[in-house]
Formats: sequence, C-alpha cells, structure tokens
Amino acid sequence: MAQPQASLPAVDFGSAEGHDNKNFWALALGSVGVVFGDIGTSPLYAFKEAITAASHHGTVAEATLGVLSLIFWSMTLVVTIKYVLLLLHADNKGEGGMFALMALGQTVARRSAPLLGALGIAGASFFYGDAVITPAISVLSAVEGLRLIAPQLEVAIIPAALVVLTGLFWMQSHGTARVARFFGPVMALWFAVLALGGLMHIADNLSVLLALNPLYGIEFVYSNGVLGLTVMGLVFLACTGAEALYADLGHFGRRPITVSWLYFVMPALILNYFGQGALVMNDANAIENPFYRLYPQYALVPMLILSTFATVIACQAVITGAFSLTRQAIQLGLIPRFEIRHTSESVAGQIYIPRVNWILFIFVVMVIFAFRTSSNLAAAYGVSVTAAMVIDTLMAFFVIWKCWRWPLWRVALVVIPLLMIEQAFFSANLLKLFEGGWVPLVIAAMLAIIMFSWVKGTRLLAKLTKRNEADLDWLVRKLEAKPPHRVPGTAVFLTGDPYAAPTSMMHNLKHNRVMHERNILLSIRTVETPRVARHERITIERVSDHFIRIVARYGFMETPSVPKILEHARRKDCNIDIGATSFFLSRRSLRKTPKSELPRWQERLFIVLAASAEDATTYFQIPTDRVVEVGTQVAI
Repeated sequence: MAQPQASLPAVDFGSAEGHDNKNFWALALGSVGVVFGDIGTSPLYAFKEAITAASHHGTVAEATLGVLSLIFWSMTLVVTIKYVLLLLHADNKGEGGMFALMALGQTVARRSAPLLGALGIAGASFFYGDAVITPAISVLSAVEGLRLIAPQLEVAIIPAALVVLTGLFWMQSHGTARVARFFGPVMALWFAVLALGGLMHIADNLSVLLALNPLYGIEFVYSNGVLGLTVMGLVFLACTGAEALYADLGHFGRRPITVSWLYFVMPALILNYFGQGALVMNDANAIENPFYRLYPQYALVPMLILSTFATVIACQAVITGAFSLTRQAIQLGLIPRFEIRHTSESVAGQIYIPRVNWILFIFVVMVIFAFRTSSNLAAAYGVSVTAAMVIDTLMAFFVIWKCWRWPLWRVALVVIPLLMIEQAFFSANLLKLFEGGWVPLVIAAMLAIIMFSWVKGTRLLAKLTKRNEADLDWLVRKLEAKPPHRVPGTAVFLTGDPYAAPTSMMHNLKHNRVMHERNILLSIRTVETPRVARHERITIERVSDHFIRIVARYGFMETPSVPKILEHARRKDCNIDIGATSFFLSRRSLRKTPKSELPRWQERLFIVLAASAEDATTYFQIPTDRVVEVGTQVAI
C-alpha cells in the first residue's frame, strides 16, 4: 500500500464547507462573537501593561516601536501561522481543542499515548487557570474606564466588576441560547470600533508603522535584558484567547474562522494597537489608559458600556469552554462524574455544570479581591496561556509526524521554531512568578494532582473489582446446568466490562437466589473521537437465551443517556420496555487499607473524590423508580 504524501491532510472545512454563502457568513459572524471574544478584548490592557513596563528605560518612542513590533509578530507567528494555518487542519473528525488533539495523537502514536495523556491533563489544568483569570482581568479592565469619566468613581470599580460577574455566573443556569444570537453583532461592532479608534490616531505619528519591521522588537528585547523579557511576557497578553480558534473548530468550521481572522479581526486589532502606539508617541501622558484615550470625551460612556458587553461575551466563551472541557474530562475518565444540565433542546453543546460554575465564580471573586486591578492581574495571566500553548505545540508534533506522515526533519522545521518562540514567552512570564504568576501555576497543579489521582485510583479500583467478578460465559454455562428460579421481566446491569459478571449480578444471585428471564449487561464506553455516528452507537450480542450483551459507544464530547441507548436497541430488534425493567447498579463504599498501592494522601484524596461523584442514576438519566442499588465495600 502506498504511503500518503507528506502534506496537509485532506480534511473538510467543517460546518461551512459545501453550504451557501448565506450560511457561511452566518457562521463567520457567529465565530466573531464566540471565538474571538478573549483575544478581541486584549487591547483593553495588553498595550497599556507592556508600554508601562517598557517606558521605564529609554524614550517612549523607542519603547512603543519595540512593543508594537513584538505584538504584531507575536500575533502573526503564534495566532496566524500556528493556529490558523496549521492547527486548524489538525481536526479530530471536525472537532478541535486540547482533548481532541490529545485523542488524535493517541490514535496514531500508541507508544506515546501515556505522554500525550499527561500533556492533555497538564494542558487542561492550565486552561482552568486561564478560566479563572480571564473573567477577572477582562471585566476589571473594562470598568476601570470609570476613573476617566470621573476620578471619584474609582472606588466603584471593584463593586461594579463584582456586580457584572455575579450576573454573568448567575445567568449560566438559564442557558445562553437567547442572548448568544446577539454575540456576533455586538462583537462585530466592537471590532469595527477598535479599528475606527486606531485609524483616528495612526495619522498622529505615522512613524509608528516602522514597527512592522521585526528588527525593532528583536533589538528592544536584546538591548534591555531582563526588562526586555518582562515586556515580552506582557506583550503576549495580546495573544490570549488564541486557543479558542482551535477549540471552537467544530462549532463554526475552519473556513469561517480563517476568513474572520485574516480579513476582519486581526486587521481591527492591529489598527487599534498601532493607534494606541501613535497616541502614546504623540502624548506620553496617554500611557495611563491609552485604549480609552483613543476616543473623544463624549464617547467614553458608550465605550465603557460596549467594553463591558464585549468582556462579558469574552468571559461567557471561557465559561462555556470550561463546561465543555469538564464534560470531555468526565467522559475520558479524568475526573469524577459531575451533574450536567442541558439548557437547550436544540443545541447539544449548550450545557451547564453547577459545580464548575460556582467554583469558578468563587475563585474569580478571590482573585479580584487579591489583585484589585487589571495591571496586577496581568502578571498572573500570561503564565497559564503560554504554558497551554507550549503543550498544544508538543502534542501537535505527534499529530503532524504520525498522522500527516511528514518526514521528521520537516516536522522539526515547523514545530521547533514555534516551540522556541512560545518557550521564550513562557520564560518571560515566569519572571513575574512572585508578582502573581504563581496563581495559575497553583491552580493548574491542584487540578493536575486531582486528575492524576483519579486516573490512578480508578485503574486500581477496576483491578480490585475484576478479582471479584466471574467470567460471564462461565457463569452462563453454570446457570444453564443448574438453572436458578427465574422471575418475569428484564434486568439491566451496568458494568465496565461486558465480558465479566458484574458485582451487582453476583450479589443478586447470591443473596436473592433468583434471576430475571432476560438479563442485559450494558457497558458504556468512551472512544477516542469527539462524536459517534448513530449507526455505530451500540452493538448487541446474544450470549444465550437469557443473557444479552450491549456495548454503547460515546465520543468524549457527548453525554451518555441510558433511555436513548435502549431506544437505539429497540430499533435493532431488542425491545426493552423501560417501565418494566429493573436497573441494577453497584454502589461501592471505599475504605482505606494499610496495604494500598496508592500513597496515603492519594488514597484519601481518591476516596473523597469518589464520594463527591454524581450519582450514576442521575448522570445516566435512569428512571429513579426502576433502580436497585447493590452496595459493596472495597478496600483500596
């Protein structure tokens, strides 16, 4: 068989390809509202923080050209080349994101699967750190415009930010379907206003266009030592949110995202940054808040309102991303089950996870009170973003090499320069470690410990459980040789291994000495693809006249539902009346043991996590009046 050519994979453009122009532009507008919210609000604080630090040495003009050059080329190399032109091609059946990239890499690089799994956990952990800081810095930077309207309003900045964020997190339980339709038009207006603000001031000092030369940025970093690295870390704030281009690939498709970025979003951002630069070169006092000073005094209140709306939309995208990532982590077995509520009957991706929502809210409030200003938060922001981007690049290496079949030298030619750039930004952000950079690192470390402990604990629990389970084929032969008393109806036993007799079945047989006329072993498995086609959802195997084995497959972006599985089974001539069916579940009570394979602290953590997991009846949507729980004790 001929080897595939070393080129970009032949993948489709996602949702937009093959549709009419009207649908394409609707998707493009939707991507502007959702995908670019985070990176689109960076002009509120990115240039201000970078130029404030850079202007401590040398002239403002030199500092401005250096900062703008770094911003322009960072966006070009990291956002445009890496994410738009490279990673948007690395789709996992049309889906993108951290776990989609991890799963894709694991399917083609089996030997490196554990490493990719560890990278996926680390990347997801850093994303949650980003999800805590993004709402805080975005909303704070927007409402800080109050002090320009009236200096005495400065005391209202934190209360105003808390009111906005409280309303945002409160509305999550009601779903965002109704307001989401306004995200695209609002953000389109936002980017148009960004471009207009920049255009109004670039003519103030046309020498600002010299910053398009990368040598200004390189010379600034080289000649300023530690200060140059510090400014690099702050410059990277202009690229925060770039991961969303890849994460939202499945929602909008590659072409709408690419066109929106190249022809609308990026030009608007560049114009705004260069407008701020020209303003500062013309008036050094504008460094205090160059973004709001782009606009005339009479426009400050409307800009404050529009900025607040834009930052709320950016925060909404991050929160929704946290919900989506959490569901994927649950499906992949990285964290315990959490309650997942669907807030839309028509859109499968509209979900709400109460526990994640309120934990995020508590952390965001704590961060606001701890740092109090967007300038203080800027130091903490870049660490989590750059770390996640480095991890993306490392996982992309395996996909490009093994999936796209590029020669190793060619992969290195593309990946190593990107990795060096991102590692330089990550190192630059680490200089702010003791000024707030430790916050996302602590959050990421906590979550990584939880995920690794859960994975290790569930594997140990599965091994211990398997010791007490009998082979199903052996049990069927024994029951045929010596039939037990049979009662009418159907019993469904949920099990992780459909080839072993589950603990709940063995206990029912041992203590009640009866079996149902029809017994179904139902196993729900998560596969390494985002979604599973309906015709591939379930497989049914008749083990004997009284036993049926059903294996249901779900993608890591889907939520399992037992009633829907039984409906699929009915279409395959396995008629199951859910109202006349008993569902047997094993409820394990974990207890400590001196001989545990886990360290004592990890053993205790796993027991706490297992106790906090969502009840299987609720998670799998099983009718509560049809469930029989069989309790067992397991010493881990």
